[in-house]
Amino acid sequence: MSEIERESMEYDVVVVGAGPAGLSAAIRLKQLDDGLNVVVLEKGSEVGAHILSGAVLDPSGLTRLMPDWKDKGAPISVEVKKDKFFVLGEAGKVHLPNFMMPPLMNNHGNYIVSMGNVCRWMAEQAEELGVEIFPGMSCSELVYGSDGEIKGVIAGEFGKNADGTPSDGYEPGMELLGKYVFISEGVRGSLAKQVISKFDLDANCDVPKFGIGMKEIWEVDPDKHDEGLVLHTMGWPLGFKQSGGSFMYHLDNNQVYVGYIVDLNYKNPHLFPYMEFQRFKHHPEIAKVLSGGKRVAYGARAVTKGGFQSIPQSAFPGGALLGCSAGLVNLPRIKGNHNAMHSGIAAAEAAHAAIKDGRSGDVLEDYDAELRSGPVGQDLKKVRNVAPLASKFGPLGGLVLGGFDMWFQTLFGGFSLFGTMKHGKTDAEATEEASQHAEIDYPKPDGVLSFDRLTNVSFSFTNHEESQPAHLHLIDPDVPVKVNWAKFAGPSARYCPAGVYEFVGEGAERAFQINFQNCVHCKTCDIKDPSQNIIWTTPQGGDGPNYPNM
Repeated sequence: MSEIERESMEYDVVVVGAGPAGLSAAIRLKQLDDGLNVVVLEKGSEVGAHILSGAVLDPSGLTRLMPDWKDKGAPISVEVKKDKFFVLGEAGKVHLPNFMMPPLMNNHGNYIVSMGNVCRWMAEQAEELGVEIFPGMSCSELVYGSDGEIKGVIAGEFGKNADGTPSDGYEPGMELLGKYVFISEGVRGSLAKQVISKFDLDANCDVPKFGIGMKEIWEVDPDKHDEGLVLHTMGWPLGFKQSGGSFMYHLDNNQVYVGYIVDLNYKNPHLFPYMEFQRFKHHPEIAKVLSGGKRVAYGARAVTKGGFQSIPQSAFPGGALLGCSAGLVNLPRIKGNHNAMHSGIAAAEAAHAAIKDGRSGDVLEDYDAELRSGPVGQDLKKVRNVAPLASKFGPLGGLVLGGFDMWFQTLFGGFSLFGTMKHGKTDAEATEEASQHAEIDYPKPDGVLSFDRLTNVSFSFTNHEESQPAHLHLIDPDVPVKVNWAKFAGPSARYCPAGVYEFVGEGAERAFQINFQNCVHCKTCDIKDPSQNIIWTTPQGGDGPNYPNM
């Protein structure tokens, strides 16, 4: 525990993160017992400010939580009307008919939504039930109990100087303590990493796997808008050696979500995910929709793709990992919000039962069991081999074999001829030395359909108070130049979708520069850095992107 003296507040349950998982947990706890004291701490300036998702929402989790969500005015109204999947070449496309796709890929009954707005609405429902929600409160440290259990978090620390010393306006923050602490920070959260490491929660699971997802919102010509259309593609521009793909969702008000996901297991350190996204928008099938339109927002975040075999032990002494902190995205469906909600409900029910029995600070074993055997486990288990197959046989081979595996499991009660495949290397370990690969020549953004990173980052409305310490830490400050530049051609200058990392100067004068003010909190650096030398931590509360409708 920190030596700084802090005031403390005690709750029954402390929830870190006001995403779909954390808010579902808070709502379910109050539904079960309105006498429980529940607090939700959110690092964004408001609920939804840091939420970025595709998103086509499978409403199963929300319906389980609030069957009357329509009557309550949830911002969920654009039902999927058309579902298309294209394999792209540089100038053409091949349409894969829907009847070829496994049934679980069908988006019938799903909705195109802004998850940021859904979370804002969920926060209103939670507050009506008596949940306390504090935005702008980064949780910077864990608080441990006398037996080593997680007892709470430190939140709301402000006013450090750039060197980490307290300024004249320093505020030490508070200890928020609970019988149980739910970690629902999203992908690769800093507290989740600490908890997984301290309690060895990943001892019996496969390595985690990730992608980097980038998204823009466009206002398009009404004549080119097709409300309710969901389009997914693979192929160009990544080709068929590297896995990844795109989405384009037509929501209401003549708006379109367009995005690209690049799996972070890529070998070539010259690959530039952001530029792959920008190049993708010039494909005739995409350009015909966006031409004459206007980009109004941009953002990026990492996406979990390890699936069932990569779920760590999700319950630990004093709390639980929820949602993307446990890695619950269904990769082929590109959906995780429903599983996040299911996990929040399950964690709440386990904690409520424990508190009712007079317990606190122990391991919620019922939660971990429910996560694996209940709706989440059932959803993820049948797609568990899609990512390993794509990694082993490439995107096309993965498409064929993964599709076969999903169909086979559908027909034969979940049995797979492949068993449960392993992922192999981490995404950082997958990076090969630059000498083994050719450089990639990317066309310059035209400022009409494609844009440079810094211009696009301004459309994420990101802001960090500049006098604070950088929240991106280097374990060894010499590694970026001496190792990553020398061996890997400085991949951080490319894998970051916000231009945070730069190599400046030449020869012996070359230096590594961190522009932390640009950071959109995607966590890609923490995942992909080949030397695992960058640690992402939370900046002071309220800083970061301010996504409007992501």
